[in-house]
Amino acid sequence: MRIFFAIILFLGFSTVKADDNMILLQEANKDYNEGSYSEAAELYQKVIDNGYESAEVYYNLGNVFFKQNNYAAAILYYEMAKKLDPNDEDIAFNLKIANSRIVDKIEPVPELFYVKWWKTLVNTLSVDQWGTLSIVFFVLLLIMLTAFLLSQVIWLKKSAFWLGLLFLFGTVFTFTLANQKYKSFKNDHEAIVFTPTVTIKSSPSENSKDLFVIHEGTKVKITEHIEDWYEIKIANGSVGWIKADDIRKI
Repeated sequence: MRIFFAIILFLGFSTVKADDNMILLQEANKDYNEGSYSEAAELYQKVIDNGYESAEVYYNLGNVFFKQNNYAAAILYYEMAKKLDPNDEDIAFNLKIANSRIVDKIEPVPELFYVKWWKTLVNTLSVDQWGTLSIVFFVLLLIMLTAFLLSQVIWLKKSAFWLGLLFLFGTVFTFTLANQKYKSFKNDHEAIVFTPTVTIKSSPSENSKDLFVIHEGTKVKITEHIEDWYEIKIANGSVGWIKADDIRKI
């Protein structure tokens, strides 16, 4: 009985929380349309703090900061939106525009064609979409396996066998892509520089050698972490150390 009431209370709390988020989103959208960007940003942030995460919310928050000419914050939230919905053309377009407004124009290191092709394929769908596709192929595989084992008709048995092999390949292939996408989603630590001008160091120390300078809005990849320092790599392959306070993780 206690478990039953606990479930009822949890479902009721979740429903109330979802309703609160919807109200906050409506108010945020209203403020955005009226040009009250600071108020809209606060409301969108409240929704995120409540545990609600979606590409739409991050995209809207990115638009708010873009309207305020805060391009580093706009890029951060566009990148967050892109992680959740990699195929959204509006997100990609606005991110490209925001990147055109920052100081650094870093040419990326050319990738081998098969590495580029694989990354493009992985990023074609989100983690959930690849996972769903993998489940669909697996269910079809089970259906073909059942047909192969139970059918007494030769042509049907052969068809089930070859289709089963096809669905087995599809299951393994899409599961591999889903797993790769999940790992990149969780383990690819990227960040946006939030300090106007940052001197990158050769080691995690203020007294170490200056290597190069980057500016706010630049995306970096985090490769190591020591206390309040991060080792980062930028698009052209240059590596160095930056203070944790100078960046915000995507």
